[in-house]
Amino acid sequence: MARLPPLSDAFHDFPDAPLLVGYSGGLDSTVLLHALARRAGTGRLRALHVDHGLQAESGDWAAHCRQACEALGVPLAIRRMDVRESGRGVEAAARDARHAALAAAMQPDEVLVLAHHRDDQAETFLLRALRGSGVDGLAAMRRWRGFGPGRLWRPLLDTGRDVLLAYAHAQRLRWVEDPGNAGVEFDRNYLRNAVLPALAGRWPHAAAALARSAALCAQASSLLSAHDHARLAEVRAGAPDRLSRQALLALDVPTRSRVLRAWVAALGLPPLPAGGLERLQRELIPARRDAEAAYRWQGAGIRAWRDVLQAGPFPPPLPAGWRQDWDGTGTCLLPGGDTLQLDPQVPQALPAMEVHARRGGERIRLPGRDHSHALKHVLQDLGIPPWERGCMPLLSTARGELLAAGDRILSATFSDWLERNGLRLHWHRAQGRGSVPPVD
Repeated sequence: MARLPPLSDAFHDFPDAPLLVGYSGGLDSTVLLHALARRAGTGRLRALHVDHGLQAESGDWAAHCRQACEALGVPLAIRRMDVRESGRGVEAAARDARHAALAAAMQPDEVLVLAHHRDDQAETFLLRALRGSGVDGLAAMRRWRGFGPGRLWRPLLDTGRDVLLAYAHAQRLRWVEDPGNAGVEFDRNYLRNAVLPALAGRWPHAAAALARSAALCAQASSLLSAHDHARLAEVRAGAPDRLSRQALLALDVPTRSRVLRAWVAALGLPPLPAGGLERLQRELIPARRDAEAAYRWQGAGIRAWRDVLQAGPFPPPLPAGWRQDWDGTGTCLLPGGDTLQLDPQVPQALPAMEVHARRGGERIRLPGRDHSHALKHVLQDLGIPPWERGCMPLLSTARGELLAAGDRILSATFSDWLERNGLRLHWHRAQGRGSVPPVD
């Protein structure tokens, strides 16, 4: 019988940080927890068990995990989750709940350690291939990646399940078996229990070969990612959430697609759905400069105007007819969560002012000008997109004189008053929306 590689080889990149182990009580995480307790000691190691409540035995599994951790001297936390099926299947709902619990439990200086191994990697590679994934998806699981407030580490990713089983028997470990893992109802279980054994019957090293392909895809993905971010920097249009359409059109279609994906990911928006890239390429990037074309998905959106694509969570405009009195003290809360504030705060009330939505026909006299201008033309000249104009609060006197539009457009009178009193007007944007830079 061939000698199994030592499990210690898996920990060649052991981090100098506290560790949080995702501990299910199954074979894989039992071996991981035991090996880490021997390697790191228990002073910088703790475990978290997530009880999904999907099996009648889940309470017994939690009790087993508690006993095992007590025997090792490892602190254990147990989180019971209410798994809600969201249309993507029970597997996906349970995974989302588990990830949310793990992220919430992590401390900023901790590394989350999970027990995924080489056979899991082979399954993930096959699942991604069957979904038509490209090289990024076929890279499957990464050994290291950011997660929650810290990092996620999968030290067993190059280790076969046979090595884990041999270790468990040699150390006389006890673990729980989830009866749901023996079926073929779920996609991953079908691959594990039907497809991979059949492949191994013909090609004994099938799992190792598939995992190796995933590793090669990860290398290629890393190289492509570096190229994507270099191109992304070249097509930015003055702000992280804006790209130049003209610069995008100069890229070949495959590079353009990767740049758009990298852009969306960098902004923390949900991944573009199937067909989203095609719509951006076909409808938004080549749209007329005045078309105001838009594409929305999962609470996010991308809009085209002039030479710019802008992405973000686009809030609705201020309600038509909305108005609110404000005396300059405290914070003026706007619909949708935006606020207006004078900085520093004024000690006493000012003459009555009105904060309101655009009504049409407003005019404003800008600093250094002898006559007033239509606000519509000022907004256009500054390159403020139409969707931003609808969210922009206007500040007027009780007599109807327009003092400000947002905090970038100030009347001559109001600008002079702010300067004399050492004040600034701030329009604070909600939902992570920053200031409004000019488009071009």
